[in-house]
Amino acid sequence: MNKQIFSVTKTNNYKDKPMKIYTSQIHRFKSQHLTVGEIIHNLSPERMLIRPAPDKWNIHDNIAHLAKSQITFRERISKILSEDAPHFERYKPEDDPEFEAFTKRSVDDLLKYLDEERIKFAALIYSLSEKELERVGVHKKYGQLNIVQWIEFFLLHEAHHIFTIFQLTNDTDLIQERLAINS
Repeated sequence: MNKQIFSVTKTNNYKDKPMKIYTSQIHRFKSQHLTVGEIIHNLSPERMLIRPAPDKWNIHDNIAHLAKSQITFRERISKILSEDAPHFERYKPEDDPEFEAFTKRSVDDLLKYLDEERIKFAALIYSLSEKELERVGVHKKYGQLNIVQWIEFFLLHEAHHIFTIFQLTNDTDLIQERLAINS
């Protein structure tokens, strides 16, 4: 592992500096996913299946999405490393035949899988040279993103779903509504 890659840059204009994974990314990448287990640790399996609306994901679906999207992002990084400026469509779970299988797994299995896959993803990310971090992939909505930007995209996407899980876990209106329906 090249420790120089992990130094902090002193400017937000990273086009002027060698490409580096910044410190906040390293910390979030190592542990952000662990927050999911901490948020849901007291919930029953039934509670994790309550949908906020018929067409909206429940807690379990969000966790399944995190597990599957981590693989998708890792595959995209691998493709960026092996091809020149590959193009990527927006990921849509409903168009992914593998996503449904993830929704059938238990939450414990998904959390374990998420952690195991993070180790593999981290090994890839932490092994990249400055030159490799400069490689780009083209996202349909966000345009050309270098690998550092793809890492940030991944982390922000993951954080969004973790926040959604937090909201669903603590939404007292949702809990009261479901209790009333089941009474």
